[in-house]
Amino acid sequence: MDTSDALIIGGGHNGLVCAAYLAAAGLSVRVLEGRGDVGGAAVTEEFHPGFRNSTASYTVSLLNPQVIADLRLHQHGLRVVERPYSNFLPLPDGSAFRLGGEEGAAQLARVAPRDAQRLTEYHAMLERVVAVLRELMARTPPNLSDRFVLADWLASWKVARELRRLDMRGRRDLLDLFTKSAGEMLDHWFDYEPLKAALGWDSVVGNFASPWTPGSAYVLLHHVFGEVNGKQGVWGHAIGGMGAITQAMAAECRARGVAIHTDAPVAQVRVQAGRATGAVLQDGREFGARCVISNVNPKLLYQRLVPQEAQPDELRERIARYRCGSGTFRMNVALSELPDFTAAPGTALAPHHQSGILIAPSLAYMERAYFDAKSREHNPGWAREPIVELVISSTLDDSLAPPGRHVASLFCQHVSPEVEGGWDTHRDTVAKLMIDTVDRVAPNFARSVLGYRALSPLDLEREFGLIGGDIFHGALGADQLFSARPLLGQGNYRGALAGLYLCGSGTHPGGGVTGLPGRNAAREVLRDLGRRTR
Repeated sequence: MDTSDALIIGGGHNGLVCAAYLAAAGLSVRVLEGRGDVGGAAVTEEFHPGFRNSTASYTVSLLNPQVIADLRLHQHGLRVVERPYSNFLPLPDGSAFRLGGEEGAAQLARVAPRDAQRLTEYHAMLERVVAVLRELMARTPPNLSDRFVLADWLASWKVARELRRLDMRGRRDLLDLFTKSAGEMLDHWFDYEPLKAALGWDSVVGNFASPWTPGSAYVLLHHVFGEVNGKQGVWGHAIGGMGAITQAMAAECRARGVAIHTDAPVAQVRVQAGRATGAVLQDGREFGARCVISNVNPKLLYQRLVPQEAQPDELRERIARYRCGSGTFRMNVALSELPDFTAAPGTALAPHHQSGILIAPSLAYMERAYFDAKSREHNPGWAREPIVELVISSTLDDSLAPPGRHVASLFCQHVSPEVEGGWDTHRDTVAKLMIDTVDRVAPNFARSVLGYRALSPLDLEREFGLIGGDIFHGALGADQLFSARPLLGQGNYRGALAGLYLCGSGTHPGGGVTGLPGRNAAREVLRDLGRRTR
């Protein structure tokens, strides 16, 4: 039986980041990935003959700059290009709203001058809070356990010291962002509905909730932590798709001596005398290790991989209540031509084709979509007027499609994680609804579709281990953040058993392609093994 210092279950981006840091400190590291390639949900795959796209995760901003530098991702070929501006919103009256860039700023100043001034103040407020929270995202949360540990006391003191950098106004803003709804926050700041919709979209991305759900302001905040090429709050595209990020990570892992096994699905974490000591694959192979590090959803880890008899009853009960499910329906579409929007006619490449195209003109529209999907009064479990963000990746990266053709990512909400009759029955019906939704604002869209791949919440779970289709590996509610992510007592990346660690998006600071859970978890593993950290 092969044995290593560290055995990582799941070759998604956080698993690769964790592996790279551990290997840099001299540990022998092995990564087990169930799919045919590494990357988890951050992969680029062919979905229609000649057309490739980012299969699940599809846009870049949250990837931590320190991770990029430490893993030498640029040296391994990673290149990220920026959108010309943030969002393009086709509106019901046939006009459109643009957020970001000079054109967007000029338009907002014309239609809502007060909001244009307030937008600058709003961004300044967010940046004051985010400047502090960025520091906390890279820290290990204090672990609230039954016994006193000096390191946890010191971590609590460090958190308090960071928060003291905020004045009273900043602390009040922070409290609002953690407890209030995005709708309430945005209604306070702005009047112009398309502006609120463009900003409020971040509060429902991957979040099966209304913009007025308490706590949704934090989900909005979570999406403004990022940067592209040193520009904060900007979103971009990785040339070659999201797989370019994880392939660069894998290249650095291999350069550091990490052994990566693909087509190696884990059947069970091996436990001996209350300690995690390795893993058993579905084909019967076994691998031993001094420590086992999970890069899978905590619910998947404890309900399917760790033997039930090795877990306390209270843990099983808590994990059963760990909330997952994002209301997301994901599509990749091959196009014969660019969309010809009623609000911006023409199929020739224009800046709006390169932005995030949002079909959701108001927060009220988003709320109706949520309650329609949730109520099931008129359908088996999806919004009849869904939210769709359309990102046409090939307008920034011509390597993804044949000449003159295009690929588009459709990130769609709201759908229920479970629907009457099952998702295999309704997948194509909902896919057609999403295409028709875009066609209402770009009447050539449906006829330009050459092919597509649709991923329901069930498909996202089966393909990538995203339980309930949850792109964050667990809802970003106040009860599942910081020291409580995934549970109190495991917020410091140490699992329920000795020798078991967690490094995925189900740990602090949460979902998105950041690399921070992997980096933070590696630091704690190295601390326990008495190795130097970077």
